[in-house]
Amino acid sequence: MIQFNNTFWDERYSTEEFIYGKEPNEFFKENIVKLNPGKLLLPGEGEGRNSVFAARSGWRVDATDQSSAGKIKAEKLADEFGVKIDYTVCDITQYKFRDNYYDSAAIIYFHLPLDLRINIHNRIIKSLKNKGVLIFEVYSKEQYGKATGGPQDPDMLYTLEDVERDFQSLKTIFAESKTLYLNEGSKHIGESSVIRYIGIKE
Repeated sequence: MIQFNNTFWDERYSTEEFIYGKEPNEFFKENIVKLNPGKLLLPGEGEGRNSVFAARSGWRVDATDQSSAGKIKAEKLADEFGVKIDYTVCDITQYKFRDNYYDSAAIIYFHLPLDLRINIHNRIIKSLKNKGVLIFEVYSKEQYGKATGGPQDPDMLYTLEDVERDFQSLKTIFAESKTLYLNEGSKHIGESSVIRYIGIKE
């Protein structure tokens, strides 16, 4: 959707402030540290908070986003912690996914239009090795109308059934829809309706 193109994100990220904070998403942090470090894919990575945490934890990180400003801030954050990430700026539809390559992938508040979502999710699944783990947290449709974050477009929000259907080829380890209090910088703050999911490729 045009309001979420690279110009939108470049303008949003072109501040000194890390608008989603420097700390990783809590669900991502809680689950990535349970895994043995390997190769990790992080699409829609923005300012780098999750990729830098993973790199600090020993992961080799490939991140991608459509925003050049996001990459600048992510690499600044990586330098701050003395780690390296491989960050590609491109439209996600043009990203060269590697099949059967990653030990884990994480989709953290990376919302796509419905006509792209299933295709990109399938490409992410294909990029996972056997036993590769997907970590997933997004806004649910109950977030619509709340001013605490997320796209205000119902087609870009999820139901638990949407998630389970998109990732039906994975073994579901954990799935829930819940309301919680987010405190992730100035753009993700307040009572929020989210979906969390963990799946393993078999």
